[in-house]
Amino acid sequence: MTLTLILYTSIFGFLLYSLLNHLLLRRYPKPLPPGPKPWPIIGNLPNMGQKPHQSIAAMARVYGPLMHLKMGFVHVVVAASAGVAEQFLKVHDAKFSSRPPNSGAKYLAYNYQDLVFAPYGPRWRMLRKICAVHLFSAKALDEFRHVRQNLFSAGTDTSSSTVEWAIAELLRHPEILARAQEELDLVVGKDRLVAEADLPQLTFLQAIIKEIFRLHPSTPLSLPRMASENCEINGYFIPKGSTLLVNVWAIARDPNVWADPLEFRPERFLPGGEKPNVDVRGNDFEVIPFGAGRRICAGLSLGLRMVQLMTATLIHAFDFELPNGISARELDMEEGYGLTLQRAAPLVVHPRRRLGPHVFKF
Repeated sequence: MTLTLILYTSIFGFLLYSLLNHLLLRRYPKPLPPGPKPWPIIGNLPNMGQKPHQSIAAMARVYGPLMHLKMGFVHVVVAASAGVAEQFLKVHDAKFSSRPPNSGAKYLAYNYQDLVFAPYGPRWRMLRKICAVHLFSAKALDEFRHVRQNLFSAGTDTSSSTVEWAIAELLRHPEILARAQEELDLVVGKDRLVAEADLPQLTFLQAIIKEIFRLHPSTPLSLPRMASENCEINGYFIPKGSTLLVNVWAIARDPNVWADPLEFRPERFLPGGEKPNVDVRGNDFEVIPFGAGRRICAGLSLGLRMVQLMTATLIHAFDFELPNGISARELDMEEGYGLTLQRAAPLVVHPRRRLGPHVFKF
């Protein structure tokens, strides 16, 4: 009797859910973007897999670069190409400048009091202005250069995962590492460590960092945004309250935009390469590791300088050997997934000093 009741209740619930969902969809003036059919109640959560950025990229190859998912009862739209991302983050940026409610962020950020999770409005604009003018402007970064150098010497750096990917890729491509070290020896010499003032002259190093951000963005799926009003994107209806995810990882590996997108080729960003003028500061949507638009990462300039300086210092000061006779081509490049894009297996190397001992005396 109990099993029969459960069966009939489940069937009734499924039919009621299907009817309500059908009636809600009929309210919309235009169709929602295409996407996989959601399960009742849980939506497309089973489709996400252990590495959501890769699962979403695979779905986008089937349903297109503008895709609709359901996470429970929440509408989620995904941008998986540079053109679609530009529509959301530039053309309709004002409508997608808020964050969706998040219970974890609510408690971690003291009821959304920080810059990252605060809702868009006058208070957020004030916080953003303070950061832009007094913390992360070029003048402020120059004034606090000595502080960053002390932090670097202490080994504290929030961009460590990006630098770890950089060292791994350079070990797998020794000819690129040798060219970068040659540039460093020419610009900096071997009698001192690289300084921030040297970075603008290190053209090849900057191309390497761009390629690392392209292949291994620290945030493969952008922090979610929320539609503050109904809008239309590429002929599809986006309802108010929808969550927006930008698949930064998939956009930077789009074969329609990049030649050999899975290959590590820093020269693509050099003069004469395929993308010599593309930057990572949010103006070129082919590669947006820091996001774009109003909610672009406030610490972009600081993060970029730190990654450039960390990588330059390490490859200038040291050569690296893999332990246990592992060859560079055997290096495991599998991705893990978390708040940042980590390596599934941490990189373990033996550094060997390539500069004189006097260089390391402070």
